[in-house]
This record gives sequence, C-alpha cells and structure tokens, in this order.
Amino acid sequence: MIAEVIVDITNSEVDKVFDYKVGNLNVEAGSRVSVPFGNRKIEGLVISLKEKSELSDSKIKEVAEVLDDFPALTNECLSLVNYISDKYKVSKAAAIRLFLPAEMRRGRVSEKQVEFVLFNEDIAFEDGLKLIKASAKKQIAAYFELNDRKKLRAAKLRADYGNSAVKGLLDKGLVNISKVRVCRLPYSEMLSQNKNVNLMPAQERAISSVNDTDKTVTLLHGVTGSGKTEVYLELIKQVIQSGKTAIMLVPEISLTPQMFKQLRGRFNELCAIIHSGLSAGERFDEWWRLRSGEAKIAIGARSAVFAPLENVGIIIIDEEHDGSYESESTPRYSTMDIALQRAIHNDCKVVIGSATPSVESYMLAKKGEYNLIKMPERINKRPLPEVIVADMRQEIRRGNNSFFSSALKEELQSTLQSGNQAIIFLNRRGFSQQVMCRECGYVAKCTTCDVSLNYHRAGDMLKCHYCGTNYKMLTACPECGSVHLNLIGTGTQKIVDELIKLFPNARIARMDNDTTRNKEGHYKILQAFASHNADILVGTQMIAKGHDFPHVTLVGILDADMSLYFSDYRSSERTFQLLTQVAGRSGRADDKGKVVLQTYSPSNPVLRYAMNYDYEGFFEREIALRKATDFPPFALIIRIMIEATEEQDAVDTLKEVFFALKEVHENERQQFLFFNKMKSPIKRLKNKFRYQVLMRIKPNNEELRKRIYEVALACKNDKSIITIEENPSNLS
Repeated sequence: MIAEVIVDITNSEVDKVFDYKVGNLNVEAGSRVSVPFGNRKIEGLVISLKEKSELSDSKIKEVAEVLDDFPALTNECLSLVNYISDKYKVSKAAAIRLFLPAEMRRGRVSEKQVEFVLFNEDIAFEDGLKLIKASAKKQIAAYFELNDRKKLRAAKLRADYGNSAVKGLLDKGLVNISKVRVCRLPYSEMLSQNKNVNLMPAQERAISSVNDTDKTVTLLHGVTGSGKTEVYLELIKQVIQSGKTAIMLVPEISLTPQMFKQLRGRFNELCAIIHSGLSAGERFDEWWRLRSGEAKIAIGARSAVFAPLENVGIIIIDEEHDGSYESESTPRYSTMDIALQRAIHNDCKVVIGSATPSVESYMLAKKGEYNLIKMPERINKRPLPEVIVADMRQEIRRGNNSFFSSALKEELQSTLQSGNQAIIFLNRRGFSQQVMCRECGYVAKCTTCDVSLNYHRAGDMLKCHYCGTNYKMLTACPECGSVHLNLIGTGTQKIVDELIKLFPNARIARMDNDTTRNKEGHYKILQAFASHNADILVGTQMIAKGHDFPHVTLVGILDADMSLYFSDYRSSERTFQLLTQVAGRSGRADDKGKVVLQTYSPSNPVLRYAMNYDYEGFFEREIALRKATDFPPFALIIRIMIEATEEQDAVDTLKEVFFALKEVHENERQQFLFFNKMKSPIKRLKNKFRYQVLMRIKPNNEELRKRIYEVALACKNDKSIITIEENPSNLS
C-alpha cells in the first residue's frame, strides 16, 4: 500500500504529493506521519492511499512513524484542503495548517497526563488494613480516604499524607498508580446554569422558518436586543438532540467567552472553545475533544469554521457583517465561503445573524437567494434607546473645548447618580494619535512602517499600532532639537484620564488591545463590568457588539463620524454598523436607554439613518450608490499586493505583474471596470515596501478570476511576496 503525503513545508517548490510505502503501519487518509525527506525526517499528512505507485519501488521510502492514534483530518477536511488550495491558489501544506493547532506540528504540545492513585479492589479493605503497621498513621489515613474515593490524584495524596505513605501503600500492593489523560479546560470557572428560557413568539417563528426553509442560508436580521442568541441556542439544541454537531462563530475574541458561557450553561462540556487567546495546551485539548467526539459544539472566532467535527448539523455566524470574518493572512479565505462548503458537504443549514447585515448579504436575501427573517422589535417590546445628537461645532462655539459635550456630561452625571452604568466608545486606543514638534512640524514615525506613532501614557512610550514596536518617548525633536512637542488627537487612555477628573468617585474600566493582551483579559474586564464593579466602561470597537449589560442605560459615542472619511468604499457601511451596534448596548433591561452621539457632521445622511435605526433606508441608499459606481456586490475587487524588503525589488515585480495582466485586460476589456497599478496607501509596513495592482471586474466571471490568479502568481520570485485578495476588508 502506498500513502500519498503532503509534507509540512509551504515552499512552492515542494508543493506536491510524495509517495511513501506504508509497510506494517496502520495508516489512514488524514493521518499525520513522520517521513524521511532528503537527509532528515519531517512531518507530513496522508491525503490518500493507493495500491501502487508510478515510481519504481527502489525510489520509494517508507513512512517512519504514525504520529497519532487517529486520523487528524476527516474526509471532509481533506476535501476542504483541496478546495482552499485550488480557489485561493495556496499550497496544500498551507491549507492543511488551517485545520491543525499550530503547536501540534513539530510535537510542540501533547496530551496532558496526570498520575492517579487507584484503590486495589482485589484486596478487601479489612485485609489490606491488617498489612499496615498501627504506627503508620498517615498510611492508614490515606488508605481510608482511598477506600472512600477509590481514585485520587497522586500529587494531592502525596501533599496530604507524604510521599513515603503513598510509597508504602504501593509497596504493599494496596494501591496502583495509573496515568490518565486530563483535558485542560479553558474558562473552567464557568459553571453550568441550565437556564430554561420561554421563547417569545418572534423567536419561535424564526426557529420554524430556519427549519422549514429549503434554502441553505438564512439571514436573521434582528435589532440589538431582539433575542437572536436564544434562537441560535435553540437551533443548536435541536441539532444536538438529533445526534449531529454544531459550529457557532462570533467575530471578536472578546465575545467568545460570553457566548461560551451561555453555551456551556445549556450544554456543559459538549462545548469546546477555539481561539488564539488560549494557551497551547488548551487549544490542543479543545481541538482533540472536538476531533474525538467528546465535544459536539465548536464556539470561536473565524478559525472555528475549521473545527474537526463530523456530521455537522448547523453553522451559525453571529454579527455576519464583521470584517474579521475575512482572513488578512495567507490563505486569505472568506469564512462564509468555507461555511457554505461545509454546509454542502453535510447537507446542513447556515444561519447568519446581524442587526446591521452586510450590504452583500442583505441584497441576496432581498433577491430570495437567502431565507430572510426579520426581528424588528426588542424582547418584551422594550424601546430602542433615545439618540441625542451633540453638534461639536456648536460646543466649540460655546467655548467647550473638552472631549465631552455638555449633553454627555449631564447624562453621565445623571446615570451615575441613579446607580446605572455607562459605556463610552472611541475607536482609537492609546493616549494620543501623534507627537508633533511645534517648531518644525516633525511627526514621530515608526522606523519600519510608514505610519505615525501613538503615545501611550502607560510606560511613557510611543507605539506603532501596525507592527507593535515600542519606542521611548521623545524628550526633544530629533530634527531641530526643540523641546516643544505637542500631543495631537486623543485615544481611550486620555478619555479615561478626563473622566477621572470629571467624575473622581466613578469607577472606570478600559477595554482595548492594550488592556486585553493576556489570555483572559477580555473576560475579566467584561465580568467586572457585568458585576457592577465599574460604573463606566471606555473602549474601542470590541465593546460595540454582542455584549448584554442590563444596567447600562447610557452610551456615549465620541467622534461618531471619524470612520466616514476613510478612503474605502465600505466606510459608510462600517460607520452605520458600528454606530448602530454600540448604541444597541444601551437600555437592554427595564430602564430606557439613551445614546449621546457626538459629531461634527450632524446632517450626514449615514449618521441620520444610524440615529433612527433605519437599516432599510441606509441599505437602499448604499446599494444605489454601489450600483452607480460599480462597487461590490456589482463588481469583484481583486487586489494583488507586492511586498519586498528593497523598494526596487517591489517596483520591478509590480511592473512584471502589471504588464502580464495588461494583456489579460486588453483581451477582456469589457469585463474590467477598473485596472491600474499604484503604491499601497500604507507604502511601508513591517519593513516591507508595498505596491499593488488594483482592479474591479464584473462579478461571477470565474474563468477570468482564475486567469488573473494564474498570471499574477506566475510572476513569483525570491525577492518579493505576492498576495491576492478578493473584496479586501481593508484597502489600506
């Protein structure tokens, strides 16, 4: 028998299948194996088995070792590897890595085994007791406890009674030592709630609609607080009861523990969590529980779509509009695309939900390609929060130069006096955006990225928000020597400082990338706020969606129009979504909520739609603009990014790619809506110069799409990196 193996090397030169003899080993398709490769041994994955090879027998080496007791990848996963490799034009080795915990490769993590001391049932307790000297008090005490418990961790028994007592029992044959696999469970403090919920009529109708439709995808369009989560949980319950499995995706790691808590409350250890914030051991064990069938529900961010589950009964994508569902690293896949492939393979439903669906998804729902369910009211018909618009131009004219409008200050004061909580949203972390010299205009920039540095008061440092490099704060301008340095702009750190001055007795928490770096950073902050250990939560977009805090009656939105003017065709859509989502955190319980929206552009139509929670109005305006300007969903944007350490290498590769594609453009001119080469908006990032070929082509032209990939990737060389994105979520 011959095993066809993909070796764990992503180099394009070895992106092919290698034949190895199986010998006497128990090898299956999907098994991880160790194989001789050149003069070393390397990990690989068996993608199929065959009777014989086209190569001569003398040229075929044998598989050295099978690394696991079971195939790591299912047949479905192997099929997806081929699909990803073909569609996104990446090596099969790169596609395989999506399905395996990174630490599992190269043997960097393994199962955790714990020693247990077991009571020997073959010897009667009274007979065993006679074998212990009356003076061996600790042995006797340990033996009594083991008789009651039958099994105890060796470490605990030794700690309680001493190593010699345990050894004495072992020498007499009264106990046995056994190693048992123990899974490292993340968030183990989340105890079962077993909460029974009476579904509202709108929720029951939504569940029936999902079950009855013949369409694969259902879009659940429900306002914030309409009870979408309970619909998800009931659908998962039905699937589990039918003997199938489920995948539940959320956009942010910060949302995962909260959703996991709700799932564990209903389904206990049938749930497994997958996200990058876990320790290596936890990630491996959660993956193993899913692969072994011990866990049947995978919950996590984007990567959970690759969960090693079999017989999937439903895939749920919450906050489906979120840009984090598009991968920004190779392979640059779409989570929705992978979910649809899994749904086809398993003949199951995909449910996508949002209060502010993406324009593309809502258009498909309006056209009837998706099943559309609307939940336009909050649970128990609670009103949506009242929106107060604060025109910051007027505030400045009245002499108010602070970050807070008079309306927001008054509402904060009232909220704190009533014992309720507030959320202050600013989608910019750090203390200030820039450090500028007043004398010569110098702005501190990152040495490896073409971006200005942000000042962070914690640690008194400058930080690049793109590559993460930290720098000492300047004491003088490096250009002219002036000590007159200005901090320009503001971030969440400065907002916290200002709030402390305004409300010295208020307890204030901050949630952004700086405060949530450790494994449970998100969870601890959210738990503290949910437990009312803080009165005001200041944060970036990670606080904007999915959270349910019953005591929050006020949301303050600073710089509401900040994202409106980004050079991105999605800027209006993202602004509407973000404002609507963060506003929805207010007034989710009995007390009516309020939102203070601070803006310099109160007449902007996007803000007006957000203030009125008018998604339909926004959608009609936005879809008309997209159609008139030939942007998605009426076009497919393809960006070919060229990166190189030396700028000339990037320029040379850019020219080669551009002129190769120009021939395609000339032959298919009627299919192109735009075609040009240019510098990337951020020209240098992480010490690499970036240039791009940007094009828009008519949608649904698969042959042209494939041709563009083939032509561009044929220009690969050792000095430059070429990556291709479709409808990129970030054009900078």
